[in-house]
Amino acid sequence: MITGAPSCGKTTLLDLLADKGYKTIPESARQYMEGELAKGRTIQEVHANAAALQALFFKIQFEVERELPADELFFLDGAVPGSLAWFRLFGRNPNEILPECFHHRYAAVFILDRLPLKQNGFRFEELGQIDFLDDWITRDYTALGYDVVRVPVLPPQERLTFLLQRLNEKGQ
Repeated sequence: MITGAPSCGKTTLLDLLADKGYKTIPESARQYMEGELAKGRTIQEVHANAAALQALFFKIQFEVERELPADELFFLDGAVPGSLAWFRLFGRNPNEILPECFHHRYAAVFILDRLPLKQNGFRFEELGQIDFLDDWITRDYTALGYDVVRVPVLPPQERLTFLLQRLNEKGQ
């Protein structure tokens, strides 16, 4: 599972994994946003109630993961426990969803170090919020018992090599 704060290169790394033949699951929040923007809604309209939107993203992600076969290797662009940080950011109680974070166990958790912020039409976060998310995502996965692997800022192909080497070391 690959995660991290906004603008850390998750999508780029997932694309590289897909190019190598690995099964990847795109970020459900991004897919939802793309669908809403394609319907003609603005980013401001979609984010009008950010707290409710995070609950929706959590629900979508939970359903996506529930449908995945347990005996296959997938690389997820974010996962259910990442919602804990987003709930905090938008004033929701993360304990609402904490029990759901134990339904799945990920073979590995890779948290990407941040890259310079690039606007992509979906992002609205400010740097302070991104720092908050990065910190809490790491804290939450660690508190849930994962041996988090931080992926340093490297050129995309080197990040891919780094991730695959660490995964190989874990016997995956």
